[in-house]
Amino acid sequence: MKKTTLEYKTIIISDVHLGMRDSKAKEISHFLKHTHCEKLILNGDIIDAWSLKRRRATWSKDCSRFIRIILKKIERKNTQVIYLRGNHDDILRKFMPIHFEGLKIVEDHILETNGKKYLILHGDVFDTITSNYAIIAYLGDIGYNLLLAINRFYNNYRTWRGKEYYSLSKSVKAKVKKAVNFISKFEAALVGLAKHSNCDGIICGHIHTAEDKMLEGIHYMNSGDWVESLTAIVETQTGELELLDFPTFLTRLDEFEKSNKKSNVLPIEEEEEFRKPSLPKVLLN
Repeated sequence: MKKTTLEYKTIIISDVHLGMRDSKAKEISHFLKHTHCEKLILNGDIIDAWSLKRRRATWSKDCSRFIRIILKKIERKNTQVIYLRGNHDDILRKFMPIHFEGLKIVEDHILETNGKKYLILHGDVFDTITSNYAIIAYLGDIGYNLLLAINRFYNNYRTWRGKEYYSLSKSVKAKVKKAVNFISKFEAALVGLAKHSNCDGIICGHIHTAEDKMLEGIHYMNSGDWVESLTAIVETQTGELELLDFPTFLTRLDEFEKSNKKSNVLPIEEEEEFRKPSLPKVLLN
């Protein structure tokens, strides 16, 4: 049975953190399965090498499914995939730039749409702790994972009480003065880079804070993450850039199905040949 696929010119995602226990690999795989695009930009921290170094790392079947979907988009859907290195997958720095058929692994990328230029990069180069104090950054990552673990138990309790999901980390970012100041400085630095690069806008990830706003005449966008925000940036067929969250995506998908409009592109996993390739069992443990 054919399923609905929403079509975009470009999709930008970041900070999936495959290998981290709290990565929403199932949700991002569902999102990619039901979307088609000419260009897919993976803006850093897609695979969390820091987590994979730890004993408690989790590489699930959904993580492998995500990789298979990306490969099939390249192979069968002629999707151009651009992978921009992040800090959690910075091992790629040693090999960049890499150019395969349908896949590029580079530091940054320029997206042109509606006569405007957007500079896209992960953004960790403007995080002084990540750039200059690796040990502190690593300890901070452990603290973030601890906060997510507490958040997991807290939200299980909220679910039992019939309440909606609540993000402790977002609350901390919004209320702690140092966190607010850090984000403001981070955004200002990126806006400055966009101006220096003669670009109309800049798109980044890294800080797990989805955003879409104008700063000093520059269109600043952050694609958020697939740990808590569950957001992506999509370029529509008319060239507009939109910050799209997972619940809104599900609503649009449902509405599109009910409208009885059929996409001419099948979801990746609906193809018979999609089920044939298999990854080594060691990746599924």
